[in-house]
Amino acid sequence: MGDLLQPWHLIVISFILLPISAVVLVPYWVIFKKAGFQPILSILMLVPLVNIVILYVVAFSKWKIVPSRES
Repeated sequence: MGDLLQPWHLIVISFILLPISAVVLVPYWVIFKKAGFQPILSILMLVPLVNIVILYVVAFSKWKIVPSRES
């Protein structure tokens, strides 16, 4: 038995977490961009509890871009 976390564990974890974080960041990037916010805020969606606050801020703030009418 060795240490609980070996260096190769970190490599495996990063190969798993990088694609997952990319899948999470891309939709939020587009949502923030369309809502008129800075798209870089999507990185905050990876931080626990901060992501909930950001969602409430985006949901209840006045959006700078008015949706177009499609009839």
